[in-house]
Amino acid sequence: MRIPFLRCAAQLLTALILALPLTPPDAARAAELIKLTVGAMPITGQAKFFVAKERGIFLEEGLDVELAIFTSGADGIAAFRAEKLDAGAFGTATPLAHISRGEDALIIAGIMGQDSMYITTPERADSVRSVKDLKGKKIAVVRLASGDVVLRWALQQNGLDLKKDVEFIELKNPTAVIEAVKKGQADVGALWGPYDQGAEEKGFKVVLDSADLLPGHPCCRLIVRTGELNSRGDVWVRLLRSLLKAEFYSRSGDPAHRENTVNDIAKYVKLDKELIRNAFYGARLDQSTDPNASGLQKIWDIMNFIKVIDSKDDIQRFIEPGPYKTALESLIRESPDEPFWREALAVLNERDTVAKGGGRSDIHWEYK
Repeated sequence: MRIPFLRCAAQLLTALILALPLTPPDAARAAELIKLTVGAMPITGQAKFFVAKERGIFLEEGLDVELAIFTSGADGIAAFRAEKLDAGAFGTATPLAHISRGEDALIIAGIMGQDSMYITTPERADSVRSVKDLKGKKIAVVRLASGDVVLRWALQQNGLDLKKDVEFIELKNPTAVIEAVKKGQADVGALWGPYDQGAEEKGFKVVLDSADLLPGHPCCRLIVRTGELNSRGDVWVRLLRSLLKAEFYSRSGDPAHRENTVNDIAKYVKLDKELIRNAFYGARLDQSTDPNASGLQKIWDIMNFIKVIDSKDDIQRFIEPGPYKTALESLIRESPDEPFWREALAVLNERDTVAKGGGRSDIHWEYK
């Protein structure tokens, strides 16, 4: 009679154990995770955020990252200004305009480059074979998107007057741009990936590519506030290690990694997976995490030239590549034979030696 009693006691003890909350090590680990809210956009070019989140890479680096998704760079910058975000990536021109107004922001990394396209209807496609063919056309844009700034510069470089020879229709988002072209309210629309893929699926034609107008131009950059960088330098190194690992993972030739990358993007970008695959692994998109200070200088000069900003500041003072370099060097130490990291370091040394953020007296971050 004692054996059934012992069995019942054992079963009761097991049930009590299973009902307990997190074990102390798990609870301690959860408590140690550093919480960050990072602004991002639902586009293929920001895949490294999605991969780092879905593959558990942020967790590996001790980060609990919440992605705040914005369809408009202007809305993202507004949230950044209101200090609702710890960091954010919203185009190139939008954060540069933010900086030109004296707002506090430092660029510490890149997210993507190029990947802006210009679409029209099949009926109009033959009439737009070059930038000069846009004379007399109505152009729908999202103001201060990279494709908007690059196109305005290219028009001026080709002798067109931005006020007399073309008409810009400024809209809130790429969906509104597509609709304006569809309804005939605009002749051409400026988009970015993967919206061009969706537009082509609906019958629109891509007639120009920003990679041809300004090869290698940067797009989304990662920004933080000066105080955040100074007080939590090690956190940003962890974040950039995460993004670099995600870039490495997504650019791997491993078919499983590529399939996982497409699936991860699809959780944030509501588009057919085959279109996502074509957009992300196509030739147009530059996936580098490098800050690209030299490319940013070009965009800064262009924005002043086309008069969307008026600033005599040295933009290099607002680019701090130190956390990115520290993150990259730590990955090289961990995998010294991996050529991917060495190639990234060579790109950093080529593009970012002009950055002067580290020379400012108010920037004094450190890596612990």
